[in-house]
Order: sequence, then C-alpha cells, then structure tokens
Amino acid sequence: MIIELMWPVVTLGGLAIFFGIVLTYASKKFAVEADPKVEQIRFLLPGANCGACGYAGCDALAESIANGSAVINACPVGGTNLAHKIADIMGVTAVDNEKMVARVICNGNKDNAKEKYVYQGIEDCKAAEMLAGGSKGCKFGCTGLGTCERVCPFDAIHVIDGVAVVDEEKCTACKKCIEACPKKIITLVPISKKVRVLCKNTDKGKAVMSVCKVGCIGCQKCVKVCKFDAISVTNNLAEIDYEKCTNCMECVKVCPTHSIFGAVEE
Repeated sequence: MIIELMWPVVTLGGLAIFFGIVLTYASKKFAVEADPKVEQIRFLLPGANCGACGYAGCDALAESIANGSAVINACPVGGTNLAHKIADIMGVTAVDNEKMVARVICNGNKDNAKEKYVYQGIEDCKAAEMLAGGSKGCKFGCTGLGTCERVCPFDAIHVIDGVAVVDEEKCTACKKCIEACPKKIITLVPISKKVRVLCKNTDKGKAVMSVCKVGCIGCQKCVKVCKFDAISVTNNLAEIDYEKCTNCMECVKVCPTHSIFGAVEE
C-alpha cells in the first residue's frame, strides 16, 4: 500500500527534476545577452516616464538609444547634461540643443478678457468647452480651469488670475500640457526667445477687441517695424519666426494692444 502511494510521488519528483534540468539548459543555450549600455543609460534617465521622447517610457528609450534607433538627446527632461553623459556611454559626441519650453499663447486674464457667463461645473477645461465653448468670451482664449496644471508632472504650469502661466525654469518640454489643452494654445518655443504674441484669435480687430483688451488686431505695425523679417500677420494674427527673431523688442514697443510681450534677458 505504501509502495503504491510512493510511486506517484517519485514519478512527479522525477518529472520535476527532469524539466528543471531541461529548462536550465534551455535558459543557458538560448539566452540573449543584455547590452550593458541599456542598463547604464537607464540609470541616467530621470525616470519620469512622461513620454516626451516619443517612447513608452524610460526603459524603452534606453533600449532604443543603445541600439541606435533613438538619438542620444531624445530626453527633453534630462536636457543637455544628460545628453553628454549618454554620449560618453555610446562613444559619440553630443550636439547641444537649446532648451525648449512650453508657452501659453494667451494673456486673457480676468482683467483683460470678458466672460460670457459664470461657469459652475466641473473644474476641467475639456468639460467647460462642452458648454458653449467655455465661459470666456474669446473662443480662442485660455479656459483657465487648470487641466494643464494637473497633468504637469513637474509643477511647471499654474493658473494665475484665470490664465495658465508656465514656469520656464521648471518646464521640461514634456508636452503633457500641450496634449491636455482643448484650445491648443500651448506651444513649445526656444527658452532664449523672450518675445511672444500672446494671442491666438484670428477674428478681425473689432471682434477681437469686443472680447479681450489685449488681443491681436492684425494691424501690422509689428511687421513694419521689424528689421529682421521675423514677424508676419497671417489670418489677422501676428506670428513670430523664432529662427529670425533677435529679441530686439521693437515689435513689443509698437503693439497698440500689448498683445506682443517681451522680457529682456538678464
């Protein structure tokens, strides 16, 4: 009786040992050696997993850089310093790219922009947009309910006086706020370019001024004064070519509505 009970135990034990040996052999025979560069690069990456690089996360980016399918400066969060460290691992030379930052193309705060009604719904820009395009009179203006603020993993954007404002020192150009904004009024620009047109309204001047004190009216005074052909008016809205802009501030001085803002670099 005891022998009959032992046979299944012995059989199962033998099978377990057999399959263990087979699996051990297979793991050694068919093992794929890990590239040590992947681990080294992954250690350097910030671990934000924000997706700004275009990959699913830092692990995927590390593998892609190591195998050559991604550039060494693909991580905007790490910036130039990280790119140089990764370049040392890869045995290449890093090219310094200027830091990009998000900017909210609107200055329609509570003093400047008119409201159509008092919004009392969910504190979410997308939800407000579903109710007649939001409470702000300007259909192009910042809704100001902080959807961008809540998605930012770096505490780099906050709603101040009814309009979102970016802290450029904290901004890493991860694009989370750009993707979250239902008005599509947040864009990336080089951090050194201090001149910006803070308006997205393409309506004609009279319509613009009826909803916002600081909207662009397409008067073209900025175009006439720019010596570098860096600003143009398209569809009633001034636009800056940042490759040509020299931060001379002449357009800022002549703008009658103060929709062009400029900050002199310290």
